[in-house]
Amino acid sequence: MKLSVLIPVYNEEATIISILEAVNKNDDIDYEIIVIDDCSTDKSADLLQANRHLYQQYIRLQKNSGKGAAVKKGLQAASGDYVIFQDADLEYDPAEYVKMLKPVALFQADVVMGSRFLAPEYTRVAYFWHKVGNRFITFLYNIINNTTFTDIYSCYLMFKRDLLDPEKLETEGWEQQAEILSRIAKKAGNIYEVPITYHGRTYDDGKKIRAHHTLAVIFAILKYGLFLSKKKHP
Repeated sequence: MKLSVLIPVYNEEATIISILEAVNKNDDIDYEIIVIDDCSTDKSADLLQANRHLYQQYIRLQKNSGKGAAVKKGLQAASGDYVIFQDADLEYDPAEYVKMLKPVALFQADVVMGSRFLAPEYTRVAYFWHKVGNRFITFLYNIINNTTFTDIYSCYLMFKRDLLDPEKLETEGWEQQAEILSRIAKKAGNIYEVPITYHGRTYDDGKKIRAHHTLAVIFAILKYGLFLSKKKHP
């Protein structure tokens, strides 16, 4: 089984090489690393060009288009049986890929979500209202889709690549994960969650998501949860 690791990058010169080195420590996994540079203006591109041995594909967008646009480009280029998203910062530890893959090996899982709220070994104390917002959107998603997720906006979402046609994705903002999860969950037969650790960044560290992004996420949950037809994956 081959895993496509998609890493969107925008101005992550402080961490991009460290995260790539961490992904490359997964010696027991057959993977391809696809880096999608969202037209960074810092030294990220220079660092990536100087360390081509750390990834298999490098895609640079011609203009800054947002994380969703980068993700879509990565999905179009992916060739693995499964796909996983990896942020270019150090909030999530690639050592947990083995944990994410366990439900696939044991139960032929179609989708595996890494949850920061399923009793992880550790998690950094961060912003109260971020947690409240996450709980709310997860609760709303579960009601509409009749699921029991605990953390739908974790970065670590892994799924069978053939569950999603990237050409059908309509969103390119922070709400895109809600669209992706809605689309793949309606086709998936086996969905699992596993606990993951989390070292969240502060805004001073470079965290990018803001409270106003929640509105678009809520709209996407409603739109793709209520109006997409449910088709079982064969």
